[in-house]
Amino acid sequence: MRILTPLEARILGVLVEKHATVPDSYPLSLNALAAGCNQKTARDPVMNASEPELLAALDELKSLSLVIEVSGSRVVRYEHNMGRALKLPSQSVALLTTLMLRGPQTAAELRANAERLHRFADVSSVEAFLDELAARDPPAVVRLPRAPGARESRWAHLLCGEVIAAAPASEVPPDVAWLQAEQLRLAARVDALESLVQRLATELGVDANPN
Repeated sequence: MRILTPLEARILGVLVEKHATVPDSYPLSLNALAAGCNQKTARDPVMNASEPELLAALDELKSLSLVIEVSGSRVVRYEHNMGRALKLPSQSVALLTTLMLRGPQTAAELRANAERLHRFADVSSVEAFLDELAARDPPAVVRLPRAPGARESRWAHLLCGEVIAAAPASEVPPDVAWLQAEQLRLAARVDALESLVQRLATELGVDANPN
């Protein structure tokens, strides 16, 4: 498979994520997909993709058999085919999705952030699947060099090509580091609230995401 563009990877990641987190709204309409791709929380980097850009990327993903267009309804909807197309187990799909949506992370961060996609028993099981992904030909993930002062190495996906490691945390200004930490805290809270809204909507029999 060829290298994906950042937008193609974002679309694929959003489809996998929403399949697990909002199954009642899945497959996704173009509007729902755009909202997922452009949301400001739990995304690194933040994007602002237009409808024509999304449609062009969807056409490319369909040609790679990574996305399927679903017909038979008033609104065209899209679903992912990542596991079958890449011949990956659900655990590996969950890890790759989390990396595509949130950027490089440690194994412990991946275990926490991927919990809604797959619940890993421990960090060792996460590392085992990461090692398998790294051993593929071509490799799907890479362990980044450990930054000075960091206790663990971070992992990054390679579906969009080689990764340039970000500057070590020691080089990030304190005010920026605080903002980054605050963003992660707020993102986790938004995720929890979205889960609560979806559960309440299911109990009440209403659609939490009418688009």
